[in-house]
Amino acid sequence: MRKTLAATVLALSASLTVLAAPPAQAAPPVPRLPAPTGDLPVGKTDLHLIDTSRPDPWVPERKARELMVSIWYPARAATGAPARYLTPRESELIIRSEPRLKDVPADTLAKTVTHARAGAPALPRKGGWPLVVLSPGMTLPRATMTSLAEEFASRGYLVAGIEHTYESLATTFPDGRTVTFEAGKAGQTAETGEKVARVREADTEFVLDRLARSKHWKRLVDERRIAMVGHSVGGQSAAHLLPASRRVQAAVNLDGTYNPPTPAKPLKEPFMMIGNPRHQPQSGGKDGSWDQFWPHVTGGWKRWLTVTGAEHMSFMDYAVLLPQLGLGEFPLDGERALRVTRTYVTAFLDLHLKGKPQPLLDGPSESYPEVRFW
Repeated sequence: MRKTLAATVLALSASLTVLAAPPAQAAPPVPRLPAPTGDLPVGKTDLHLIDTSRPDPWVPERKARELMVSIWYPARAATGAPARYLTPRESELIIRSEPRLKDVPADTLAKTVTHARAGAPALPRKGGWPLVVLSPGMTLPRATMTSLAEEFASRGYLVAGIEHTYESLATTFPDGRTVTFEAGKAGQTAETGEKVARVREADTEFVLDRLARSKHWKRLVDERRIAMVGHSVGGQSAAHLLPASRRVQAAVNLDGTYNPPTPAKPLKEPFMMIGNPRHQPQSGGKDGSWDQFWPHVTGGWKRWLTVTGAEHMSFMDYAVLLPQLGLGEFPLDGERALRVTRTYVTAFLDLHLKGKPQPLLDGPSESYPEVRFW
């Protein structure tokens, strides 16, 4: 009897210990980007470029403008490790800038699963690949356009994503330095908008110059076929650059408000705007810049599209990454939003850089009922 009682006490103690123990912590999320849908494997490399011809426009005491540029490209094979999304320090600064992510490990975004392979051998092509320049939104690193970059590269484009230094929350250089946001701290005024457009134009032309002078990249780029795609302020910068550039032949603005609302010169080259419903004509929203900008797009080919259910971040990686980090869903599912963006922008590129007819861009489609033409 005594032995039975002792066994009962031990069992009860063990049960209480289990009940009192803190619940096991859930495993940190491992964010994932959607896989590209093209036939070609994708490689990626990062370039550190220094423009000694000008001081940094945001930190003038720095006598040269330093840029980080990611290049995604068609690869011979999917060999090597997956390309890194962000450095741990970049991830930390981005995550800690959002109070709602205080319980998310600081290096979470650095672990994001991508589909390009770091340093994979490039696939050569006679005459080179058409080039797409990507310009991210204000405070956003170039990495946030990875889903688009991998898609375009898998479909036969070379892609250059430019990090506009001091316009991102965090930019890490090869020597380990990480610099932070400086541009527009005084507010996003018309003057700031004009300066950002000028800075990004200079950054883009410098990067194109360096690619053209590089023995390695020159043979991979078809300099006759270059387009620019930007998100947010990157989109408005692409629009302002288009009539001024002697290289860029077509551009896409992904949900970028125009600041200033009119270009210095009319846009005569192929141009497309894709935005959330607040950018519909005469939508009554606080932003009427698309209505003001549109009459200055005078070329023979232009499109103004909006996507029902989209939000500002629906056109880049955050469409899928933010819900994975617990920040809630967008009205339009993130995977669907990226599929729409990839499909319509690829169609634009295929039409204007490869000369392939694209009926999808002629009007509404039953396959994409959320896309509205104006």
